[in-house]
Amino acid sequence: MTNLHYISRPSTLKENAPLLIMCHGYGSDENDLFSFASELPQELHIISLRAPFAMQPYGNAWYAINFDAEKGKWSDNEQARLSVDLISEFIDYACETYPVDSSNVTLLGFSQGTILSYAVALNYPHIVKNIVALSGYINEEILPERIENSDVSHLNFFCSHGFVDQVIPVEWARKTPDFLKALDINHVYKEYPVGHGVAPQNFYDFKAWLDQYL
Repeated sequence: MTNLHYISRPSTLKENAPLLIMCHGYGSDENDLFSFASELPQELHIISLRAPFAMQPYGNAWYAINFDAEKGKWSDNEQARLSVDLISEFIDYACETYPVDSSNVTLLGFSQGTILSYAVALNYPHIVKNIVALSGYINEEILPERIENSDVSHLNFFCSHGFVDQVIPVEWARKTPDFLKALDINHVYKEYPVGHGVAPQNFYDFKAWLDQYL
């Protein structure tokens, strides 16, 4: 069983399909990133999750954000940690339920979904292989106090950000390459001339990257 609502597109493969799990951004839902599905490789088994906290009047969140807090924003890290655990448990559920390859799991996140994807990969590195991190950053407050390089060195990250992002400052994202390099993690970091969104070239770049690492 899973506590997360989701939609999916099955793979053309009958067994050992690579699994791609999508995590949307704050205030959105499972249909948002799923719009990419038709353009992605047919051998992928694609699942798009709905975040667990419903918002009013619509939309969902992985954790609460207080936009009036000091420094402009405050994140509920307790809720974020809960969502990290829910996503990790969902990965186990999906690998048990569908004919997918548990050693070939990719997380694709946008914004808040990216923050959670980073955290899932670095808290539970044994359950994922690739991470596509769009328009997010690494929140070290929801990571383990110590990360062993040997535990995470198999991971592959594609990280991107708009350099005129008005929601998550690009300066936050620019800390990512040094963080991953210190852990000997294979990564690509790219910026695009957009705000808080995914430029067409960004999509084509991460799609080509995915083809390389599936």
